[in-house]
Amino acid sequence: MGDFLFAAPATMKPVDANMERRNTLTILERAIYRGPNIFSRRPMIRMRVDLGTLEDRPTDTLPGFSQALLALLPGLRQHHCSRGQPGGLVERLAEGTWLGHVTEHVALELQNLAGAPVTRGKTRSVARHPGVYDILFDYRDEQAGLLAGLHALRVVMRLLPPGLSSLIGEQVLVKDALDHGGDIDAIVAAIRSALRKSAYGPSTQAIVDAARRRGIPVTRLDERSLIQLGYGRRQRRVRASLTGQTSHVAVELAGDKHLTRQLLLGAGVPAPKGVVARTLDDARRDAARLARPLVVKPLDANHGRGVTLNIITDAELADAFTVARAHSPRVIVEEQLSGDDHRFLVVGGKVIAAARRMPASVTGDGTSDISMLVARENQDPRRGVGHDNVLTRLVIDPAVERVLAAQGFDAQSVPAPGEVARLRETANLSTGGTAEDCTDQVHPDTIAVAEQAAAIVGLDVAGIDLLSPDISRPLSETGGGIIEVNAAPGLRMHLSPSSGQARDVAGPIVDLLFPRSHRSRIPVVAITGTNGKSTTARMVARILREHGWTVGLTNTSGVYIGDRLVRAADASGPKSARMVLTNPTVDAAVLETARGGILREGLGFDRCDVGCVLNVTEDHMGIKGIDTVEDLANVKSVVIEAVARRGFSVLNADDPLTVKMARRARGQLCWFSMRGWQELVEAHVASGGMAVILEILDDRQHIMLYQGSVKTPVIDVAAIPATLNGAAAFNTENALAAVAIGAALGVGPETIAAALSDFATSFADNPARLNIVDRHGITLIVDYAHNPAAVAALGRFLATLRRPGRRIIGTFSVPGDRRDADLIGMGVLAASIFDELVFRETPDGRGRPRGEINAMMTQGALAGGMAVEHVHRIVEEGEATLYSMRLARPGDIVVLSPTQVNLVWGLVSSFVPDFATDAAAEVVGG
Repeated sequence: MGDFLFAAPATMKPVDANMERRNTLTILERAIYRGPNIFSRRPMIRMRVDLGTLEDRPTDTLPGFSQALLALLPGLRQHHCSRGQPGGLVERLAEGTWLGHVTEHVALELQNLAGAPVTRGKTRSVARHPGVYDILFDYRDEQAGLLAGLHALRVVMRLLPPGLSSLIGEQVLVKDALDHGGDIDAIVAAIRSALRKSAYGPSTQAIVDAARRRGIPVTRLDERSLIQLGYGRRQRRVRASLTGQTSHVAVELAGDKHLTRQLLLGAGVPAPKGVVARTLDDARRDAARLARPLVVKPLDANHGRGVTLNIITDAELADAFTVARAHSPRVIVEEQLSGDDHRFLVVGGKVIAAARRMPASVTGDGTSDISMLVARENQDPRRGVGHDNVLTRLVIDPAVERVLAAQGFDAQSVPAPGEVARLRETANLSTGGTAEDCTDQVHPDTIAVAEQAAAIVGLDVAGIDLLSPDISRPLSETGGGIIEVNAAPGLRMHLSPSSGQARDVAGPIVDLLFPRSHRSRIPVVAITGTNGKSTTARMVARILREHGWTVGLTNTSGVYIGDRLVRAADASGPKSARMVLTNPTVDAAVLETARGGILREGLGFDRCDVGCVLNVTEDHMGIKGIDTVEDLANVKSVVIEAVARRGFSVLNADDPLTVKMARRARGQLCWFSMRGWQELVEAHVASGGMAVILEILDDRQHIMLYQGSVKTPVIDVAAIPATLNGAAAFNTENALAAVAIGAALGVGPETIAAALSDFATSFADNPARLNIVDRHGITLIVDYAHNPAAVAALGRFLATLRRPGRRIIGTFSVPGDRRDADLIGMGVLAASIFDELVFRETPDGRGRPRGEINAMMTQGALAGGMAVEHVHRIVEEGEATLYSMRLARPGDIVVLSPTQVNLVWGLVSSFVPDFATDAAAEVVGG
């Protein structure tokens, strides 16, 4: 029997061909992608596995494996696989396919058997790692999907021929993943249990499905089915059929059945006469004025609780009053109308469905007692607990025993063949009733009555309970009337009636919340790249604020709503993106999108209006399987693959790897370029495309917007403070991207220019991005340059500031999860830029012992030709910052690349050099 191990190496190394490989499937990684990711545009679960020696054993070399698999899971015969028709997987098994691919299909099938309809998956070999595969598959629920994947691996390994592999043992990371010994029923039950814990109710699920069919984003806000539809300011919220637009007053009114009846009668709507009583004596006295039979029910209960029908005698009235009083201190006594029980669903003032409801009952066969008949009825797969299924399970409780007793039965009675034993007096589905669709049979006058009732109470979504002997005739002819108006009505009787036509009742609710002319989404901008993301995102946010929008901005400094920082953190991942998109005050989202979040769980949104890739250069190599710059480009391209069909992909025409992404970009393409009219841009504009380029006119740099044949000057580079009159070329490039994004969103050139002309490199505008201050003749620059490309760009800017006798002092560190070569290389690069170097450690060494990062960067600096006396090593960031500044003399430049931004800025803001203190002391002493 085969088995498998869990492992989680920080860095996966290529397999040594000479290393003994075990007959064990090892799980190296697992991930839950909640948005578009490097493998798919849809959420998926990924399990990275090492097949070991099983890599050499496709299914056609495993005697009996395929036959046993198909016997165990016959539903696999319907899987299309890559053949596009049922039986495709069977063909692949016969031809020979890898066990990772088989596991993918088993994980899908287990979820389907548990009630989660999922169909898509893929299995891919991992480059440069023989025998390692990424197994990906759809999921409806995260924990259920993980369980399915884990059990799929167990199932596959157990079906291997005897002797092929040996038992190694296992380390299970999913606590609920109990070993069921290959029992498919037990495995499916465990997955179904996980699904049930997080499942929406039928009404909520229907609304969610209807919203998704319209392309409306869905976000779950709690564990009790509170759902957000849409993004930002355009969002709407629902819980089952209760919407964010439902009037609280209307809900309260609907809950007061007596007041509802009075309002209906006062408006001429047919309803029963009745009274409200607090005591039995009051009920007896007031009931004398009413025609019998009577109905007694609690004033404010629901789901048919405490309701008794067909009351004739005072003794029956007393018993019914006691039952109702257990649910409410006030009890309604009213005349019982004749006719069948019907439920009308009114949405936005219009009846969209009607159902005839029948109380729970069983039909005798002459041999089974009522308890046996109930048990048999509960075997119907449509019946479940509570509101989870189309129908509710039947339960014999005291209320049922009373109803049976009134018919001369008890639970052990054996009804005659064809004899019906009623279990309930009311027809609520929640107590086991059934429903028959009758929408097309309702008389127009009765429809008008139901719509009037919903309007009188004031509900946007209402369930109208109406009694009628013949629903095809007007109530004025047949008698009957409205007995209740309900807020938050259940939808399942209309979605899946016991008989008759199913009705799409969720779609009209979604249409009520989002009329076809109204959008559910706010503009979403996603910006990625190796360098410049934060600055470009801040520029775009400034442009959109100038445009009049409240902007939700995420970047490495935190989450901003408007001008206010609401969460200080590295907020460049999907969690922060979702925080912005769920904020109801946000008109537009501008999201810095870093590689880490994409690799961890994908994007925090399903699609964006503008996706921008600024550049791709070496950074974070050797982490999470990103070993080459091409791997990194693949990660960054997820952003432009998630662009909406009518959106824009904004790409850097000067960056070779970004140019290659054009074939994967969705929406319309917009290039930006520092190099003016290069061939790529010229051809694109000639074909009617959009581009933003830097042009030299009269020895001045200008940003020009091209939209096909229309050329529009936007702004002189010198008018953008952040470019430092063009010396900070990287900020000119960032401004080009920001202009392109603004134009793609329809912002006018004047607005764009006004925003950029007010965007500086100050700490307030752009923390730790080229913040320049003067302290007593010393120039202090705080800039988050942390990779070779960023440091090199900073070096080119510093070269414009060099003067005879001026020293440039740099303080740097590199995160410890970088490769040794990267640490050494940063030292070499820094030595080519600075006259004095102060190396420091990062607060989190990420696995490296304290001092090792400094030692490697020092090694690089010395190899780069810097004299040892000009290299300083200090562990703590605050101490290193102060040391660097104290090294300086008037005219010098100190560059600080911070990890703890606020700490460093605080030290910069309060810094007074020793020579200034000494001079002040001399003045005082003199």
